[in-house]
Amino acid sequence: MRKNQTSFRNFSAAEINPSPIAPPIRPPLCKPVPPWNILGPPDHTRGCLRGNDQLHRIDVNETTEQEDDIIYYPEGGLQAWLVVFGAWCAMVPALGLMNTAGTLHIWTSTHQLRDYPESTYGWIYGAYGFFLYFAGAQSGPILDTWGPTYIILPGSIGMVVSLVCFSVSKEYYQIFLSFSVLGGISASALFTPAVAAIGHWFNVRRAFVTGLACTAGGLGGVIFPAIIYFNAPKIGFGWSIRIIALLSLVLCAIACLLIRTRLPLGKETGGSALADFKALKDPKYAVTTAAIFLADFAVFVPNTYLSSYAVHVGLSNTVSYLLLVFLNIGLIPGRLLPGLAADRLGRFNMMVVTSLVCSILTLALWYKSGSSLGAIVCYAVLFGFWSGAAMSLSPVCISQICATEDYGARTGTTYTIASLGLLTGIPIAGAIIQRDHGQYGGLIIFAGVLYLAAAAVFAVARGICRGWSLKTRF
Repeated sequence: MRKNQTSFRNFSAAEINPSPIAPPIRPPLCKPVPPWNILGPPDHTRGCLRGNDQLHRIDVNETTEQEDDIIYYPEGGLQAWLVVFGAWCAMVPALGLMNTAGTLHIWTSTHQLRDYPESTYGWIYGAYGFFLYFAGAQSGPILDTWGPTYIILPGSIGMVVSLVCFSVSKEYYQIFLSFSVLGGISASALFTPAVAAIGHWFNVRRAFVTGLACTAGGLGGVIFPAIIYFNAPKIGFGWSIRIIALLSLVLCAIACLLIRTRLPLGKETGGSALADFKALKDPKYAVTTAAIFLADFAVFVPNTYLSSYAVHVGLSNTVSYLLLVFLNIGLIPGRLLPGLAADRLGRFNMMVVTSLVCSILTLALWYKSGSSLGAIVCYAVLFGFWSGAAMSLSPVCISQICATEDYGARTGTTYTIASLGLLTGIPIAGAIIQRDHGQYGGLIIFAGVLYLAAAAVFAVARGICRGWSLKTRF
């Protein structure tokens, strides 16, 4: 058996619970058995898989610093999949609105904010992403300490209120406070617990299941721009946003009912409800956080400015709106399929590959597309697909290098740091356009180089965590 080989053994029901009166006992130590691909890749699986009538114990070397901690995961079942569906419902408004930033950018820049320069109203949509991530520093630890209800319910109420207020906003400060601040904080209260709760139920298939839940953002990024595009000219922008608020209300109600955690809460184990910035002393976690920072810095530049680029090169407003739809259509399988591959080939490996491909697409295809409709649409779909992993695999990479009970706090801490990239990335991109007198070449190079740096740092993080062999699955 290879080094770091996943091992497991089947146990009968009698071995696990020998009598109906005696309490269940944990199965004995595992013995070496078949290849890794039966249950998933080596190097990052630990805990327990429960099937219809058998229990599989999984043990892997050097997954986290707490080697002796064995955690058991259901890896399925009705309750686990209901949690996934609840997480999916929470992510439709939280991530869907972030993926609608390009459409909102075009509309507000030509209506409510038409008298403001590019770099000024860019702060609105960068700030939404900033608060979505920044507030995770507290929403993650609250989940670990008190459970999901205390964070998802206020987030649901805040999301609906923010959209209603946004629908009647006319001034810059009104849009900023309603959409960016209240909307971003509420989105964080939905997104961070939704991702972290999945980690309580799945381990071997965690990347795939997290990606499945994150497809909600792509679907929201298709539906919400369509609602605005087809309804705003007829019934007004305000009523279009209220329709989105109504959909969000229904989805958030489902999320509140279904999202549940499984492991002991911090209030029972003495855990803290504070962000874990001391964890940055761990080089594995620190370098992984730096890589996620760069990837998130890069991903929202094309998402926000691709539509305005289309208008700049002479394409119609209809095409500019549809580009966001095409991008989010690519994003749906892009959240799912890389997660499926990552569970087999390695989560860090997939982040290196997807970041590198996004860099190549941006520097080679978008930079050379000019006013070619075919090239721009091709870039939108391909970039949507390959950039999807930035959102779905980043939290899975964090879970791979920390204990499960610390997952919420570590995820929130990482996203707090990454939020600085989101806050400054879009305004910096707008300032680059202003510096270049409305030309987009510098912005495209900026985004491509950021992705290239993200790929390099993910490769370094992979090397620090598991070694530098190209054959390592991690």
